[in-house]
Amino acid sequence: MNFFLQGLTMGIAYDAPIGLANLFVINAALTQSRKKSLLTALIIIFFDVTLAFACFFGIGAIMKKFEWLQLIILLVGSLIVIFMGINLLRSQTNDISSSQNEMTIFKTISSAFVVIWFNPQAIIDGSMMLGAFQVTLPNYSYPIFIAGVGIASAVWFILLSFIVSKFKDKFNAKVLRIINLIFGVIIILYGGKLLFNFFDLLLG
Repeated sequence: MNFFLQGLTMGIAYDAPIGLANLFVINAALTQSRKKSLLTALIIIFFDVTLAFACFFGIGAIMKKFEWLQLIILLVGSLIVIFMGINLLRSQTNDISSSQNEMTIFKTISSAFVVIWFNPQAIIDGSMMLGAFQVTLPNYSYPIFIAGVGIASAVWFILLSFIVSKFKDKFNAKVLRIINLIFGVIIILYGGKLLFNFFDLLLG
């Protein structure tokens, strides 16, 4: 149980800081139906847990070993993140009751995949937190610990989606537009930082 609780607390610490995944879930909860926002949260959870597994079992070490792979992930990831931010700035927000904003399941899955797996910072942070913690654990505890991390991810994103969806009636189209603009700027700045890191690594 001790290893499970360690995984649970580590998972919350891994997911709680505001990042692209949280912004993605919040935006879906504000602009999509409750059913669709919950589906979005579940998709994010799937990719988040698979990335946590990969970080725990050594994807960070692979990136450090092959610098060209790190360069590719940084470049592609930064450009895609910037593109997502620009699209958010350009999007027209209708009333919440309208279904015109509904994302297709394919777009939701592909966007969630990009948000999680093409986010170099998430890979690096996850590798540092989970990968480094792995060396302190006995081998037999790995499944228990990583189960705690996975459950923490599920609880966090489902709760986040539910809370935002519950109170989204307090937001009108104008407020949602402002939120989209704020999120869009944050995401573009985040992508710009990743692009800067790419050139810094390439020229360094």
